Amino acid sequence: MSDVMLRLFTEEDHKHKGRLVYEWLLETGRELGISGGSAFRAIAGFGHHGRIQEDTFFELAGKLPVEVMFAASPEQADALLARVAREGLHLFYIRTAAETGTTG
Repeated sequence: MSDVMLRLFTEEDHKHKGRLVYEWLLETGRELGISGGSAFRAIAGFGHHGRIQEDTFFELAGKLPVEVMFAASPEQADALLARVAREGLHLFYIRTAAETGTTG
């Protein structure tokens, strides 16, 4: 089956309407009928600001990148991106073609 892999990036402490952005994204994806999504917390990373954030004892909590990944139909990915835009969220994303299936 031809789908897309949609990956959106935020920081672990960023909130939207009182909820963590990654939680909001997962819930919104579910509401749009996407069959599955996952959030992954990085151990280190940097974004447009150029500062490297690392998970160390001295690091302030909440600044590490979180990647939210969905395998979705192109239409579902379009709907999610449109919803994110309507909500006024400014998130970096990567959308690539993906072959999906199950083993066995």
